[in-house]
Parts: sequence; structure tokens; C-alpha cells
Amino acid sequence: MARRPLPPPRRVPSRERNVSAAPRHGLARVISKFGIASRTQAARWIVEGRVGVDGRIVRDPERPTDAAAERITLDGSHVGAQQRVYLMLNKPRGVVTSAADEQGRDTVYRLLEGAGLPWLAPVGRLDKASEGLLLFTNDSAWAARITAPDSQLDKTYHVQIDRLPDAALLAALHAGIDDRGEHLALKAVRELRRGDRNAWLEVVLDEGRNRQIRRVLAAFDIGVLRLVRVAIGPLFLGELAKGAWRGLDEAEVASLENPC
Repeated sequence: MARRPLPPPRRVPSRERNVSAAPRHGLARVISKFGIASRTQAARWIVEGRVGVDGRIVRDPERPTDAAAERITLDGSHVGAQQRVYLMLNKPRGVVTSAADEQGRDTVYRLLEGAGLPWLAPVGRLDKASEGLLLFTNDSAWAARITAPDSQLDKTYHVQIDRLPDAALLAALHAGIDDRGEHLALKAVRELRRGDRNAWLEVVLDEGRNRQIRRVLAAFDIGVLRLVRVAIGPLFLGELAKGAWRGLDEAEVASLENPC
């Protein structure tokens, strides 16, 4: 599988290195901020008795913990902040965005196997039938900043639909719909190209409601043939092959926090 190596480690600002600058947090959250596991996985380890603080096993995931003043261990080995890793993946259709699937379906983590990467979490999601740009990181603070509602990060999608749109339909899609108590609108929508029976649209969202594009199109009896996320803010999928991944460089990481 084609992929580019990760760039050299990013110089971590002092605000990220100095965990003690933050208030005391629950033990599971502290472990997740180290970038070695999700908070859910960390809580599971704690309940199982695998985590110690200053030499004593702790089974309460919410136990207030000071990472700078207390020594945290997992299975007897000291744990601390990991090198921060940021990457983008071209998610193929048919794989799910989760670490494991109860139905036995392939997950995005299969595409990262054998690469020697640390634990990583997806930043946002793409549903099983959707394709394209998906971010991963073990920096939970960075992920939270770029997924926050006020991040001003547009997401751009190319969507193949099963009909030929006209100007009135595009205007109606832009205006949006009310569905299940939510107003769902498209920030921008335009036709990219058309064939005899279907067309490709470019859709821009500035919010991330569940299956937002599909729900808006379904309200107009429009079927989705393909849905591909091609950009998040200034970061474009480009020529990255389907199923492949590459590391983000320092400028790309910073650009997602400061898109303007």
C-alpha cells in the first residue's frame, strides 16, 4: 500500500509539554491526553487494575490526578506524553470509522496496520458509504480545537447524484431543510459536471450534523451515488491514493488551527 513516511517530530510547544499547567483531571482523561489511548480505553485499563499511581493500583477512572507530580504506570511500566502524530487517510468506501466493529466489518485501522504508529484516533468521522479525507492524531487537544463549532473549518465534498440539477434545485439545497428539529443547510453548493443521467456537485459545510448532506438530498428525493470529502479547511486530499495515508507536516498542522 502506497504511503509516505511521517515527517520529523514536530517541535512541541511548551504549553503541550507542560501537562502540570492544566488543572488536575480524572485519571482516564490524563492518560488519554498522553496520546496512548482513548479515554474509554484508559478507563477500561483502570477498572481492570492495570494502572498504578505512585506505586498503588487505582481502579477509579475519575480519580483526580496531577500528571506532573504523580508517577503513572500501565502494567508496571511508566507512561508519559507520546510524540504527537498527525496524518491524513484517503478512506475507501465500505470501511467503518471505528477501532472495532461488532458486525465484523473492516475498519479504517486495518489501513494503518504494520506501520508502527502509536495509538491514533480519527478526527471526526465519515460513514461507511462515504469516502475521502479523514484525519487521525493522538493529540486530543488539537483534535478538539479543529472540531469545535467555532473553528471556522469548512469541509468540502464532491457528491455524485442520480439526477440532473437546475438552478432552482441548487438554490433549494443551499437554503436547506428542517428535519427532526434541526435546520440543515449547505453553506455552498454548485454543479461540477454532468453526464446524461447524473451529475457531480461540490458541497461545502461549515457544521457537522449527522449525515447532513445525505439528509438534505433525501428530502428532495435525490439519491447519492458517491460522496467524497476532498478538503478540510485549507487541507486537500490531492493525489493521495485510495486507502493510503501520509503524515501532515508542521505547516499543515498549524493551518488547520488557523484557517484564516
